[in-house]
Amino acid sequence: MLDFLKTNESLVRILGLSSIGILLLSLILLPFIIIHMPENYFVDEDHSLCPWKHNHPMLCIFYVSIKNLLGAVFLVLGLIMLVTPGQGLLLIMMGLLLMNYPGKSKAERWLVSRKGVKNTLNRIRNKAGKPSLL
Repeated sequence: MLDFLKTNESLVRILGLSSIGILLLSLILLPFIIIHMPENYFVDEDHSLCPWKHNHPMLCIFYVSIKNLLGAVFLVLGLIMLVTPGQGLLLIMMGLLLMNYPGKSKAERWLVSRKGVKNTLNRIRNKAGKPSLL
């Protein structure tokens, strides 16, 4: 193991720095996303689709494609980071939340129904002067 680390020192350094970068980015972006989320986000079944699907259908197809591609990249990177230095579980969760797939709304509602998760989300929203999630 020590030989691998010595021979691939630059790779380990890059993975370590990217892990720190992803952690910092998530600490900045997650509260922003939680604050700007509509209070009925987990009640509405159609929240994962494009918000402008009726006005700009081609832009919507592009948006959903990019979002799913980014989610897939996060998922693969998260799986890789489970065995290498990095925030593997965090990237897997971010990837799953970005992608569209059957049962996603049900999984999100299950996750948010956990007392600790819901309390944390609502505490972040309340500090920003936003109403609690329904």
